[in-house]
Amino acid sequence: MTTLAIKCASTWLGVVVGADGKYVQHAGCCAPSWRSRLRAFTRGGTELIQEDPRLPALCLLLSVMLLARVRPAAAHPQCLDFEPPFQPPWHLEFCKQYEEFGCCDQQTDNAIAERYWDTVEQLEVEGQELCADMLKEVMCQECSPYAAHLYDAEDPYTPVRELPGLCFDFCTEFHSKCGHVVKYLTENRRLQDTAERDTSTFCTLMDLSDQDYCYPNVLKTQDLNGNLGQVVEDRKGCLQLCLTEVANGLRNPVLMLHSGDETHRMFIAEQLGFVWVYLPDGSRVEQPFLDMSGEVVTTPWLGDERGFLGMAFHPEYRVNGRFFIYYSIEVNSKVEKVRISEMKVSDHDMNMADPYSERVILEIEEPAANHNGGQLLFGLDGFLYIFTGDGGKAGDPFGKYGNAQNKHSVCTNLHEDPFEVLQHDDIRPLLSLRVWRPVSQTPVVWSALLGKALRIDVDVSSSSSRPYRIPADNPFIHDPGARPEVYAYGVRNMWRCSVDRGDPVSRYGRSRIFCGDVGQNRYEEIDIIVRGGNYGWRAKEGFECFDLKLCHNSSLKDVLPIFAYSHHVGKSVTGGYVYRGCESPNLNGLYLFGDFMNGRIMALEEDKTTGVWKERSVCMGDKKTCSFPGLINHHHKFIISFAEDEAGELYFLATSHPSTTSPSGTVFKFMDPSRRAPPEKCKRKPLPVKVKGKSIPSVPGNSKTVTNDLCAISVTVLETNEKPTRPPPKKKKLITRPPPPSRRVKSTTAPTEVTTSATEATTSATEATTSATEATTSATEATTSATEVMTSAAEVTTSATEVTTSATEVTTSAVEVTPSEAEVTTSATEVTTSAAEMMTSAAEATTSATEVTTSATEVTTSAAEVTMASTVELKRKSPENKAKEKKTLKQWRKSKITNNREATAQKKKNAQPQKSREESKKTTEVKPVVKKDKVKPKAKPTNSLKASKRLNVNTMHTMKKKKKEMIAQRKAALRQIKLGKKIIKIRDSATELHTFRNKTNFNVKVNRTMRNPLQVKSKKDTKAL
Repeated sequence: MTTLAIKCASTWLGVVVGADGKYVQHAGCCAPSWRSRLRAFTRGGTELIQEDPRLPALCLLLSVMLLARVRPAAAHPQCLDFEPPFQPPWHLEFCKQYEEFGCCDQQTDNAIAERYWDTVEQLEVEGQELCADMLKEVMCQECSPYAAHLYDAEDPYTPVRELPGLCFDFCTEFHSKCGHVVKYLTENRRLQDTAERDTSTFCTLMDLSDQDYCYPNVLKTQDLNGNLGQVVEDRKGCLQLCLTEVANGLRNPVLMLHSGDETHRMFIAEQLGFVWVYLPDGSRVEQPFLDMSGEVVTTPWLGDERGFLGMAFHPEYRVNGRFFIYYSIEVNSKVEKVRISEMKVSDHDMNMADPYSERVILEIEEPAANHNGGQLLFGLDGFLYIFTGDGGKAGDPFGKYGNAQNKHSVCTNLHEDPFEVLQHDDIRPLLSLRVWRPVSQTPVVWSALLGKALRIDVDVSSSSSRPYRIPADNPFIHDPGARPEVYAYGVRNMWRCSVDRGDPVSRYGRSRIFCGDVGQNRYEEIDIIVRGGNYGWRAKEGFECFDLKLCHNSSLKDVLPIFAYSHHVGKSVTGGYVYRGCESPNLNGLYLFGDFMNGRIMALEEDKTTGVWKERSVCMGDKKTCSFPGLINHHHKFIISFAEDEAGELYFLATSHPSTTSPSGTVFKFMDPSRRAPPEKCKRKPLPVKVKGKSIPSVPGNSKTVTNDLCAISVTVLETNEKPTRPPPKKKKLITRPPPPSRRVKSTTAPTEVTTSATEATTSATEATTSATEATTSATEATTSATEVMTSAAEVTTSATEVTTSATEVTTSAVEVTPSEAEVTTSATEVTTSAAEMMTSAAEATTSATEVTTSATEVTTSAAEVTMASTVELKRKSPENKAKEKKTLKQWRKSKITNNREATAQKKKNAQPQKSREESKKTTEVKPVVKKDKVKPKAKPTNSLKASKRLNVNTMHTMKKKKKEMIAQRKAALRQIKLGKKIIKIRDSATELHTFRNKTNFNVKVNRTMRNPLQVKSKKDTKAL
């Protein structure tokens, strides 16, 4: 059903039309008297609408056309997240048919594959072979470029399906093969119940009203798949785009630009002189960034061209905080000028300019109130470009050739020869439009700067008296009498220029400057600015002659525009940008621009081989194309300017009432509904913005009605903050049962299946037995290692006993030594203590070895249990059950499958008596370390076997660690033994000394070399010294 609201003679008529174009009923009118005048209209045409004579004829004709034939809206690809499809950056493993273009990236593809295998695990072998392929087709439709149509998500007010729409024939086959699978795919009780009953009811629920979009018809329709992924075109070749509203409530917004400081802020200037800061989240800083309303000259008159006209941020704004402005001023209430000034951001607030930092760069007198130019921009060469108008009025009537064709200096209000000032060597770099004479200081106004593209270098030192310099490669710097600032001339009133960033990959077109030049009476044109170029005005307008005498001058040598259109199409061009953004790849390389007077948006596409630019019409997508959250398909009529954000996305600024006091200005963003970039590719990470004060959140306020003079058609568009009634399908959690470890093809004869199953059961049991044998071997090795540790401990004990004996001997001998040898006894005591510590360590090593032996015994017991469990499993398995487990899944799924044998082994393990608290603590203290040189078993171990292996590895590691400790202790004991031997030698020396003294009975003076090794300091020896 489609509801049309037709407004005729200030009265709304509601008409309901079926999808096939048949009239169903009228919904009613505001005035009851109109209902009797609207009669039924059938497809056969037997009755027509009869209306009151007061109904305008045009509205009657529109009504008949709408009711007679209502064609469904043109199709467009759309994903379940209400975004266009995209080309995945990498190939898809599961839904391979959509790896070129669709709605799934690798993450989504893996999620669908996981749900698929979880579902397949619930099926028997026969069911898998019968339903697997068809089930995959159905589940992969989430990746289809037309997923929104298949899941009935194109209408945001209806629930999204959990299963895609299936054509009746395909649905019948799906129900016969996979009807038992529906309960695993959806939680919808109605679908589950009908899937278990008759096919007709189920397929009626699964069908779509439009048979072109049900699966698999959606793959066969040429209209839907012919230009898939390209910009949607209507029958006339018009590119259909959608819009997003970014900001509103602005008073004649003349420009929007970014500062290039990675904050992704947007600065929007109003003609009155206010500049506002919009944050990346869409909110606006409450206080203006700049307020020049007290200086700017403008009026509320419709179409007044004066005011705040241009602004440009320095390429190094993030560092130096400099920006430049272009606005209209009035001097002494008589002379009107345009002023170009430099300003700086505040030192205390990054969202506010310093109002006292203005430094005037240029001032140009304007002879009339119109044609003021107003574009400022920095080229990729770092220089500032200034685009001025021709001075106003009609036909550039100033001088013999007009201001636009005059690049030489002309002065006013000066009695002396102006060229005498130019005799100074330093006058050519002086680029101020106020050139001061050395004597009288009378200002000289140069009209040669009107109707030009100027190029200057503003990177001069702050101490310099000159506000800018002339770039060395400016085209007329060596032309006598010509203004060196001039970069190009012969322009009428260029309104909005831009710099091409170049192709993101090839950089083709980088640094080109595009401008829209407003025409006089017949043509509007788009130009690419080149160095020293003459763009023809006033000799030419577009491709045609305007001034015949100048046009036929052989020295004209003008640069032709890349495109021009007549005033039958539009009457005031607004220059745009070449799209180089990320979000809409199809628009890359298109130059988008518009017309101020009729609100038409146009595009140009370059043929790179010939350099010729071809027009591409742009129109708003229909209701079906753009009726999704945040998207609209209409805009205000008067297009004032175009803009580009820091990421390269394009916008335009429009108003419904072009007055400086009307708050109807709105900013719109372009969006291609046919294709987008892959998710996460265009993700931005703006730098934080410190906001002092409040920020005002953005509230969309777009109009819902497109109106003309007589009738209006209501367009229902979903609000930005509205959400669909249900999100896309969720993953259904399933309780999986363990499938068999391998998949086999179904045999033709039953006896062969039984034999094969028995053979497989025997093989599995043999593998389990082998694993148990390997575990037993590992346990034996652990026992052997424990025995070695115990032997080492016994050796250490023996060594400790020997040391103790030696220490006892030393102690006995020390008793015989005189008091002068008392320190020898102390050393012997220390040796005895060390020996005792060694005996304690040996005892601990013996205890650890005992623990290792106990662990090895447990490993042996677990291995025996595994062997017995595998034997029981071999007896318990029947050939029929084993045949069902022969289903092989893909390699990456095998890691998730648990075997029934594991469950049996686990139960038996749990049935074993629990260990004591001391044994549990000892087991916990063992640190698991994987043994790298361990050969892994070929068969897949059960849970019990895995536990045994882990215990075996932990035990071996513990034994190695204990063995290293025993070796270290043994080395320490040997060092103590060597120390004991030295003490024994000292004892013998002391004994000999004592014997010598007893025999001679003579006080011998003790030598220092002898006293030091003996460490004897007796009173008798002291006296002898």
